[in-house]
Amino acid sequence: MTQSLTDPINPPPSAPSVGFLGLGALGAPMATNLLAAGYPLQVHNRSRARQEPLVAAGARSASSPAEAAAGADLLCICVSDGSAVEAVLFGPAGAIEGLRPGSLVIDFSTIAPASSRQLAARLADHGMAYLDAPVTGGTKGAAAGTLSVLVGAAPHDLKRARPVLEVVGQRISHFGPVGAGQQAKAVNQVLVAGSYGAVAEAMALGSRLGLPMPQVVEALKLGAAGSWALEHRADQMLEGHYPLGFRLALHRKDLAIALEAAAAVDLSLPMAEQVAAIEDALIARGHGDDDVSALARWFRE
Repeated sequence: MTQSLTDPINPPPSAPSVGFLGLGALGAPMATNLLAAGYPLQVHNRSRARQEPLVAAGARSASSPAEAAAGADLLCICVSDGSAVEAVLFGPAGAIEGLRPGSLVIDFSTIAPASSRQLAARLADHGMAYLDAPVTGGTKGAAAGTLSVLVGAAPHDLKRARPVLEVVGQRISHFGPVGAGQQAKAVNQVLVAGSYGAVAEAMALGSRLGLPMPQVVEALKLGAAGSWALEHRADQMLEGHYPLGFRLALHRKDLAIALEAAAAVDLSLPMAEQVAAIEDALIARGHGDDDVSALARWFRE
């Protein structure tokens, strides 16, 4: 369990300084937990207002990725896609200008495995290390420090990063070299697509049949059809209310990565492709910022 900002802070022995880039729905609570754990933290976000709560709690504000990276032993990144990662690292006033040789970059973003490997190679040319560490568990997991962290890294880099990873996540899983964490995340997003899609479809069927659906959901939760999506999103789907945990547009981006990975090994994913098509239709209707559970809208509309 992580501490809240009102709890006493016991800094890790010789806590390394940490830069954090990207304070969105996941990044902000992850950075908050690192600050509460006693890590010296300097933060930057493209929308500067998102920095203010962390700065008020004791983090140092940085005006650019380069400034956030300056003097940092570890640099954490949690941004929306591969182009954003490349921009904060190598764009104008990018982190590469502030990082020193020997620094370690921990990338919590979900990007293509090939992009992770390319970024690692570019950083290695400057004497810096990189590990991909996409997360799953949503905004609640990020706030509670209970995310599952999927790691691709050299073992010695993971050893160095582990204390930070254990603050933001409850389970740290190492799958192999750089890129392997992103591959595992692609598998996760295919499962998310299937489970959310199946629950949305089942809720639509039961509703059309006139069944008492709250009772049906309770009856099925502990059976063979039980899932996280059924447990935590079925009621909201029935109500037409979609509390944000993970944006539909971001899941569609991640699903594209998974479909690309499957195509590279000559594998068809028909269920994931169907969910991707439904998500495309919903995004075109303006629902991209809704939670993934808004897949249920497709059946309602």
